[in-house]
Amino acid sequence: MPALELIKEADRQLTICNACRYCEGYCAVWPAMELRRTFTPQDILYLSNLCFDCRACYYACQFAPPHEYGVNIPNIFAALRTDTYQDYSWPRLFGRMVKNNARAVSLITLISVVVVITLTWLARGPATLFGVHVSEGAFYRVVPEIAMIVPASLICLFALGVFAVGAVNFWRDTRGSPSDMVDAAAFWRAIKDALGLAYLKGDGSGCNYPSEQFSHVRRVFHHFTFYGFMLDLASTTIAGIYDHVFGWVAPYALMAIPVVLGTLGGIGLVIGTGGLLYLKWKSDRVPAQTTMMQMDVSFILLLFLTALTGLLLLVVRETAAMGTLLTVHLGVVAALFIMIPYGKFAHVVYRYAALVRNAIEQKRESEVAHQH
Repeated sequence: MPALELIKEADRQLTICNACRYCEGYCAVWPAMELRRTFTPQDILYLSNLCFDCRACYYACQFAPPHEYGVNIPNIFAALRTDTYQDYSWPRLFGRMVKNNARAVSLITLISVVVVITLTWLARGPATLFGVHVSEGAFYRVVPEIAMIVPASLICLFALGVFAVGAVNFWRDTRGSPSDMVDAAAFWRAIKDALGLAYLKGDGSGCNYPSEQFSHVRRVFHHFTFYGFMLDLASTTIAGIYDHVFGWVAPYALMAIPVVLGTLGGIGLVIGTGGLLYLKWKSDRVPAQTTMMQMDVSFILLLFLTALTGLLLLVVRETAAMGTLLTVHLGVVAALFIMIPYGKFAHVVYRYAALVRNAIEQKRESEVAHQH
């Protein structure tokens, strides 16, 4: 559960908001808030993770800083989400990487790249690392297939395990019922809200980011990032099927499905993450929260490096630079997945859980209203 002082401050601000209700209907948070007269720590945990940081409420609020009431919902909710990611990390010792995310990402990335390069050098020798490798199996002549698959699989399984433990604990602590977890309609609505970034649309004009002006630019860059990531995931999955089912070994032709999907995904990620980093640099700092801001930048930058090194590897794969760039790319990818449970990517799990609960809550409220 987040720190007591954050809970108390959020309770104070939400009480003011509940009395005012000027922002009614701005996003999912306000209808959920208005169902409550008082706010338990569980309610505050739920509401803070339901927030998409669109900042519409901050710029519309007559009690926002410098007013003496100091209502700044995006800031306090971001602080609460930071505590959420740390508190629900597993093992708890690793949760410290959330609060020191920029340092942890930098250190883990450097170590991962150095370890992959060093092991490749020791196992294969400099002649292999800096040699020219073409045709089928070229990548595996630098880094053996088993050395790519086994560590990557273990890291991914660990990350999924951390998220599963966190999601179960979050659902329990926000008073979600086990029976609600089989509500298919609620899960489907949450998926649509999440994939469509419904609460960054506002009333159709977009959200207030990076400034008080309404804009769709953040939503567009977020879509480039998400769907670029999904295309890269599809590329890797299809490449695995090619290799292990059909026996077609990488690297593949430029027009092969895995290469086309990977290229499009990489370009999407570079555009999306580059755009989001630019928006972060331009954004208003008052409604932001420092630790969350650093977490955002660290994760986006790591995604950017992953995509960039992947695209560069495609360009130089038939040159002497391929071996070095392959090891750098694998090191960056390893760092990305090691840090996924302990950084901004965690919002996917907890925000989605909050969206599911919101869908269930609104459905029940609608049923009660219909009965009366």
